[in-house]
Amino acid sequence: MVVCGLACWRCRWLLPLLLGLAIIMGIIALAGRGWLESESEPYVQQASLWESCTRGEADLNWNCESLMDYGWGRAAAATYLVGFVILVICFALAVIAFSIEILRFNFVRGIGGLLFVVAAFQIIGLVIYPVKFTEDIPLTGDNMFSWAYGFGWASTVVVIGCAFFFCCLPNWEDEVLGNIKPTYYYSSPERAPYLN
Repeated sequence: MVVCGLACWRCRWLLPLLLGLAIIMGIIALAGRGWLESESEPYVQQASLWESCTRGEADLNWNCESLMDYGWGRAAAATYLVGFVILVICFALAVIAFSIEILRFNFVRGIGGLLFVVAAFQIIGLVIYPVKFTEDIPLTGDNMFSWAYGFGWASTVVVIGCAFFFCCLPNWEDEVLGNIKPTYYYSSPERAPYLN
């Protein structure tokens, strides 16, 4: 029977895999045009991290303006992008850390600390964007922060979870490296309940 607990050596690729998933969600958030969208028809408002687009009810073409003309737009994009770049670096470091046979646990804890920095940068970008967007950009109709914005938050939540695991992993060093013997529980036949 193969048992793979929370911190076993065979399951060491779960954390880098989760970081890879966070990177994919971050790419979707950075490239997606669904940070803000019209909630119902007619769809007249659409925005990404980089630009805001509007159109008339009868118009088929989108009129877009760059959010990089606003200081808050550059700040939101820069903080989220810096967090994403550090996330990619953490992913590379995690792959390297778990690829070597002699796992350096202080190195792993450092990756966890960097992941908390990633989460802080991403949260700052994700909070600046909706607050300042609704203050400075005139909204038309009913709008909602949509799927790409949600992917940004999902990436951040995964990063926070991975940060905790990376920081706590050294506490299970013996279990991860297989240096601990399994504990077997045995009950004598005299103490076992009889089955009828």
